[in-house]
Amino acid sequence: MTRVRVTAPRSATSGSATAGSVTSGSTALNGGPSAAASREAAEESDAGQLFVRSLISSQLRLSLVVGLGFLLILLAFPLMLGLVPGLAGSTIAGLPFDWVLLGAGIYPVIGLSAWLYVRTAARNEARYRDLAGEK
Repeated sequence: MTRVRVTAPRSATSGSATAGSVTSGSTALNGGPSAAASREAAEESDAGQLFVRSLISSQLRLSLVVGLGFLLILLAFPLMLGLVPGLAGSTIAGLPFDWVLLGAGIYPVIGLSAWLYVRTAARNEARYRDLAGEK
């Protein structure tokens, strides 16, 4: 793995690697295309545009599925309290059950939803990088 040293942002007028730019391994030093340039070239081709659209749609689908699943679980809590008689009036360790349910039951659901989203989004992006030929 090549070390990257960032000293300053790349200036808009400079096209080559200068002291104030980002250099990464032998590609930038040998005058070859950088990773950003190869990514832009891949995105400009028809196949690259198809890959980007596919990534965007898969990320959108993922966010909708995780968001809707979270909302369904969140809405199930008050429905359960309203449909099960006597549940709202019960206590656990002196605390009302609905408070315990919302306080201790919702945070694991939030954490699980976030973990699922991040894990699947990273997998989608890794698949895109594999298809686009990026390292």
